[in-house]
Amino acid sequence: MTSGEDKLIARFFKPLATHPGALGLSDDAAILEPPAGHELVLKTDAITGGVHFFPDDAPDLIARKALRVNLSDLAAKGAKPVGFLLTLALPSSIDEQWLGKFSAGLQADAQAQGCPLFGGDTIATLGPVTISIFALGSVPRGAMVKRSGAKPGDRVVVTGTIGDAALGLTIRKEPGAAQSWKLDARLRDHLIGRYLLPQPRLGLAEALRTHASAAMDVSDGLAGDLTKLCGVSGVSAEIGVGSVPLSAAAQRALASDARLIETILTGGDDYEILCTVRPDELPAFRARAAAADIAVTDIGVVVAGKDEPRFVDAGGAALVFSRKSFSHF
Repeated sequence: MTSGEDKLIARFFKPLATHPGALGLSDDAAILEPPAGHELVLKTDAITGGVHFFPDDAPDLIARKALRVNLSDLAAKGAKPVGFLLTLALPSSIDEQWLGKFSAGLQADAQAQGCPLFGGDTIATLGPVTISIFALGSVPRGAMVKRSGAKPGDRVVVTGTIGDAALGLTIRKEPGAAQSWKLDARLRDHLIGRYLLPQPRLGLAEALRTHASAAMDVSDGLAGDLTKLCGVSGVSAEIGVGSVPLSAAAQRALASDARLIETILTGGDDYEILCTVRPDELPAFRARAAAADIAVTDIGVVVAGKDEPRFVDAGGAALVFSRKSFSHF
């Protein structure tokens, strides 16, 4: 007799298991052989209702965010997605309509990124929805871009814009914030959209392998994540706050309330790439990024020493943050 869980898996998740090694989700495990001359890059991240997304967020966006936060890490390592495992903890209140939208969103991104489902687990929970994804990527042997390679003199570079998602989260929590920041509907929706749906920079993976000395994705805030990268590399950095790329929406909000600079630099959920690049490699890196239609901005320099990175304003004064990054604990 087929169990309810087996029926759920067959209906909603078997269509995502397109790789032969997934065995049609008919077994307890899957089989995967890395491409010849490549190594596997392993990454897992989980998102939980009430912490990483709101219970009333659209199910398809929740699914896509769960996959994309993992793909963002693979991109920062210079890896190409290979596939993923999914653990899904569901409360009894979740119905088939919710699951249908969730699986459709997950399938759309999995197909678009060439990242099929290999298996996983579904369980019941008395708590909120929790989605844990274990993503696998591949890189040519020895080519993964680590956090530990930054050297004094390297330029500090970020993709996209910083702070949008943190501001979008603030608006979700405090709807009146958009009005107080003098944002029109378009700018407000831009910030909320950046919170709801990250944009993993997979198109930059090869350029990072070729030109970057160190890299990671920005998930817990630019200031905190740069501190982590510098710590592992045994260096420090100096960042010009005025060089940090901001969207039109973030610029408008910051013009209305200068205190938001801390939210922008430490709030997290950017899922942009932070990397270090030798000055002589920077023009080629910029060209590769432009060809991939990914904006990159030089925001500072790696310096010798083990002090925490400094974020300095136009007058050369260092900003002091109440906290450098998001932390669960």
